Amino acid sequence: MASLEAGLPVKQVDAMIKRETDRYIQSNPISQKLGIEARRNWVKGVPHHWMLDWSTPFPLFVADAVGATLTDVDGHTYDDFCLGDTGSMFGHSPAPVARAIAAQAGHGLTYMLPTEDIIAVGTALERMFGLPFWQVTTTATDANRFVLRWCRAITRRPKILVFHGAYHGAVDDTFVRLKDGQPIHRPGLIGQVYDLTTQTKVVEFNDVPALAAALRDRDVACVITEPALTNIGMVLPQPGFLDDLQRLCRETETLLVIDETHTISTGYGGYTRTHGLKPDFLTLGKPVAGGLPTAVFGCSAEMAERMRAAEAEAGPGYSGMGTTLSANALQFKAMRANLEEVMTPAAYDHMLPLSEKLARGIEQEIRQRNIPWHVSNVGARAEFVCAPERPRNGSEAQAAMHGPVELAVHLYLLNRGLLIAPFHNMTLVSPATSEAQVARLVTTIGQCLDELAA
Repeated sequence: MASLEAGLPVKQVDAMIKRETDRYIQSNPISQKLGIEARRNWVKGVPHHWMLDWSTPFPLFVADAVGATLTDVDGHTYDDFCLGDTGSMFGHSPAPVARAIAAQAGHGLTYMLPTEDIIAVGTALERMFGLPFWQVTTTATDANRFVLRWCRAITRRPKILVFHGAYHGAVDDTFVRLKDGQPIHRPGLIGQVYDLTTQTKVVEFNDVPALAAALRDRDVACVITEPALTNIGMVLPQPGFLDDLQRLCRETETLLVIDETHTISTGYGGYTRTHGLKPDFLTLGKPVAGGLPTAVFGCSAEMAERMRAAEAEAGPGYSGMGTTLSANALQFKAMRANLEEVMTPAAYDHMLPLSEKLARGIEQEIRQRNIPWHVSNVGARAEFVCAPERPRNGSEAQAAMHGPVELAVHLYLLNRGLLIAPFHNMTLVSPATSEAQVARLVTTIGQCLDELAA
């Protein structure tokens, strides 16, 4: 009997990887040449090591990207469903944002002083998310890091709680996982010299009893979570879980931080507004300024007052929060254009039904071939998972990952002009994505599965 992985013959998977790798090498000579030259000055040949996480034998060098289409240096065009892993979720270089950047470019980029744009941006953020008070950082990592610091200052509690498999940027405190029920450092963590598990509790997503037990001692300053896990595969909240999470936080006077950096795909105002969540703090990065390095965190009026009290108690000096380029003039010009003209309810009216069509189309291709996979989606974000059942937590999602199968599919799609996120099997639909692009992705996935299952 043939050996199987994720319901597919291993022999076919290996053959596809070999065949598609050879095809990529033959089709991309300029990218290969640039990759060799880049090794002279860049560690591992790239300016950021995540650029090596694609399925390719060497990096794909980009020449241009507009809307939902990307062009590489060898002249190939791609329907882009990765969109910078959410950084360009509303399309590459949206025209209003591009105009705003060009208009600001000759008038100074950063002053460490506010401009009148902060009034419009603050109003737009409150309108979108319902939270009255905001701060701007350069990355979502900084937004999460600073919010954790504020939560500890406000509550005078030392610990935080995360869910197994969650990702909140490069925040040290959140790099804790479960193994055999015990907290450990996230595998692969480099240079960590103190034990994160002493100040960070970790439980499984959707596990209400474990969450209640972890909060019982009232030593947790905050729970930080995505409302649906998106970075270990997609893990959706079970019915009632988010209600229980909010209730337990209130009962134990634990603050709730909702990280919308990926789940902003849910709809206008993210998962928070769509499903009526009431977080104490909300963080959002990546797409908020149309692709420029920018993030925000918002809070309730009560939290803003408690922040002021904590700051007064700490006295003068450096808070440990802030970077020189945060909230610069260019960020605000781009953010204003993006929030007012791009990241609109009308954009979601295009994105959400098209993403639903994409998700159900892939699902149909899978079912027609009796392959034991499924598809989950959160608004404009969809993901096919190489397992028959939807995972209920991070451990089940981790067990559903099949590296060789996913590598084969990613390479097959890329060689046919289709990009999906390299870290997992995620697709994004932008306001610029067309029905023809969606139809082509669905059809090509079906063709790929035919070859894999042959």
